Amino acid sequence: MNLSFRQLQAFREVMRTGSVSEAARILGRTQPAVSALIANLEAELDIALFRRQRGKMAPTPEAQYFITEAEAILDRLSLSTRTMREIGALTKGRLNIACMPAASSLLMPQLLGEFLLDKPDVKASLMMRASPVIEEWIASQQYDIGLGETPKATAAIDTVDFDMRCVCAIPADDPLTELAKVEAHHLSGLPMAGLQEGHPNLIATQRAFASQKASFDQRFELRTFNPALTLVEKGLCYCICDPITAAGYVNMRSEPRPVVFRAFHPHVILNVSIMRPAHRPPSALASEFIRRLETALQAINRQF
Repeated sequence: MNLSFRQLQAFREVMRTGSVSEAARILGRTQPAVSALIANLEAELDIALFRRQRGKMAPTPEAQYFITEAEAILDRLSLSTRTMREIGALTKGRLNIACMPAASSLLMPQLLGEFLLDKPDVKASLMMRASPVIEEWIASQQYDIGLGETPKATAAIDTVDFDMRCVCAIPADDPLTELAKVEAHHLSGLPMAGLQEGHPNLIATQRAFASQKASFDQRFELRTFNPALTLVEKGLCYCICDPITAAGYVNMRSEPRPVVFRAFHPHVILNVSIMRPAHRPPSALASEFIRRLETALQAINRQF
């Protein structure tokens, strides 16, 4: 059986009006075209749906039964069409996002909030996880978008990669704020806050210090840079932190800020990637959000 949308439309309008000509006028079609649609529908169903009585199309008992089914199908198709148009217009759907701790406190919620401000029917899941977990979720297609440290190349994940230049966090009243760029040797022997042993950022920072024969004195070992900035505020240490955390701090605090940020040399690079499942194309909603996230990360790199 091969019923068509147009056949069902023609049948519904003939049932409503009792006239092929009136149904043709409503549908914007010719009378012969509507008659052909009804005849084809009857042939597909192998049932007579109408009998002509005094110039009118009188529905058979079978037609009275079938109209309920036809209207349910048409209503469902109409709803599906409207829903897909809303999805295409980015006003309906769902986003599942997983992000690294550095982006979870401000960047991602702020970006998501702005994106969804005019989309009340879009639902979202935003989960903070370590980068290896994010990779696993994206590879297994549990999440649409991930933001984390750049993963090893894999056929299961597509990435957009960014080299984020880390910056030096300094107490606002410290003489080092007079410098446009802080060198590793300026911090030699001074108390530092850094990430846990073995973290790529800590390793890169230690290498930067070693390249200038500077002593890296790690006073505080932390899992993220957010608490490090609180310690810097109190004048207890300095920190070479990722620019995403730094940008979040700048955006959250009004001037004068207790912590200022300066470019750091030699460069310490945080390799960050926007991740998505490789074997499932992104929805229009996800594609647009990824575009905005790319723009935001590029802006953060320019900020410092």
